[in-house]
Amino acid sequence: MKVLFFGDTFGRPGREAVKIAISQLVPKHQIDFVIVNGENFAHGNGILPEMVDEFVSFGVDVITTGNHAWDQRQIIPYMATSTRILRPANYPDHPAYRVPGRGVTVVDSRVRSGLRLGVVQVMGRVFMDALDCPFRVAEREVDRLDQLGIQCILVDFHGEATSEKQAFAYFMDGKVSAVVGTHSHVQTADERILPMGTAAITDVGMSGCFDSVIGVKKEVSIQKFLTKRPVRFEPAEGPGGYGAVIIDIDDQTGKARSILRLRESVV
Repeated sequence: MKVLFFGDTFGRPGREAVKIAISQLVPKHQIDFVIVNGENFAHGNGILPEMVDEFVSFGVDVITTGNHAWDQRQIIPYMATSTRILRPANYPDHPAYRVPGRGVTVVDSRVRSGLRLGVVQVMGRVFMDALDCPFRVAEREVDRLDQLGIQCILVDFHGEATSEKQAFAYFMDGKVSAVVGTHSHVQTADERILPMGTAAITDVGMSGCFDSVIGVKKEVSIQKFLTKRPVRFEPAEGPGGYGAVIIDIDDQTGKARSILRLRESVV
């Protein structure tokens, strides 16, 4: 099976770039599943329910999020009912203060019958919120998927530190089909197949306006660094592009055959 994964998609330029890319890449590469990190869909801050519905209708199978999952309050009740949008699985899970939504889902291919993909999202703890351990939580959730007979599993690790992302990928090597990093918006050039058959990349990169500072207007970001005063971040406007990977997985063994890194402007 082939899985197309888009990194953090920032604002309108990112959404439009991903739509164009899906229409081109899915038929060209015979994609079976499409996953998008959409935590910056809504003007760079969170995601709205209607955006989830739009992209699911456009052919996206799963939308992952991250630390901006809760920026738009309308998404909170929606997350509690949808199986198509994920928040990190390592948010607190105690019955008295359980976080809405889910961090794991299983989807069936709309293209080829019989193909199933498990998707897990966890968030790192280095320079991020102090959530539950992403290593232990991911291992627990993957064990549950294994018990359900799910061979092919992709993990979106949403984290800041490259060392944490790389350590996690090696920890999960042989347990999942792929570990893809999100959050930094800067694509890394270390895509590879690990020794036990897991595809990995430290960060898939951003889908959005490339003429920006991680999706934000350049002048706004520069002002923030120069003055250290609070500024209102505004998404950069202009031609969009996408950061993505295509992972080819043996659906019998769950091991990755290849990972192809993509970074393209679409206009």
